[in-house]
Amino acid sequence: MNTQTTPQTIALGPDAPIIPALGVGTWSWGDSLYWSYGADYGTDQVREAFQASLDAGVKFFDTAEIYGFGESEKLLGQFMQETDQPVQIATKYFPLPWRFSAQAVADALTASLKRLQVGSILLYQVHWPFDFLMSQKTLMNALADEVKQGRITAVGVSNYSAKQMRTAHQYLAERGIPLAVNQVQYSLLARQIETNGVLQTARELGVAILAYCPLAQGLLTGKYNLQDYQKPNGARRIDPRFSKNGLVKIELVVKTLRQIAEKYDRTCAQVALNWLIAQGGVAPIPGAKNAEQARQNAAALGWEITPEEREQLSLATLSWR
Repeated sequence: MNTQTTPQTIALGPDAPIIPALGVGTWSWGDSLYWSYGADYGTDQVREAFQASLDAGVKFFDTAEIYGFGESEKLLGQFMQETDQPVQIATKYFPLPWRFSAQAVADALTASLKRLQVGSILLYQVHWPFDFLMSQKTLMNALADEVKQGRITAVGVSNYSAKQMRTAHQYLAERGIPLAVNQVQYSLLARQIETNGVLQTARELGVAILAYCPLAQGLLTGKYNLQDYQKPNGARRIDPRFSKNGLVKIELVVKTLRQIAEKYDRTCAQVALNWLIAQGGVAPIPGAKNAEQARQNAAALGWEITPEEREQLSLATLSWR
């Protein structure tokens, strides 16, 4: 198997499949609690986002059993039945308190595969590092069993600290299986993994970082500004980052993004995603509710900002480390 990566691709471990250094996060697909699925957009729009992503060469989609209480997985399964193009799927297992045996992991995966209408998936991740009634050792061994059975190709975690990553990595290594990814929040406005040991540990262990909320839920798109300020809709309405005071704090960041974007005839969002990709071993997974957003996100690939521009953005966002 070819595992030769480029600056804009990532291997999910040794002798593992390669994915583009950009995927699609599908939290908003089918979710009407946090997002406005069914009101502002619906099945037709996310189907178009799915196809536009594939057409642009982005074939990696990240979902979870709890996104829309299974609806996100169902939509992905439905869309995959409608295309002949190759699709790479990652989903997540949620360690609920009443899941206390290896069988619970197998059952949850079976349910996800049924909703996705596939027999196996590329990547299966643990959504949060909760230890209720199942130990990490039992959990990792259950996931290793699924790799051996061929229902998953790679094992990942999400929201794990550096120490928790090491523990998961160790248990999997005992079974001869690498820890492929740690999915964490990472953006120009959320750089904590650079200082809390997560990024350093990931590089040391050969673990890829999947960056969720890579556009800080829209703050890095330049859409929200003081000049024509309007109170945002939905969950952003109660998020202080989207208040006037919050937008004042990111004025320099957005100004810097705009300056670089103009040079390349790109958008602020594309520059922000490109900065993440340039960190190496990092794949942002921005959401896309429609075809236009999918195309815009995909245009973050295929070019690179300069090291000087990366440093300029890093300096402008030091207080978010």
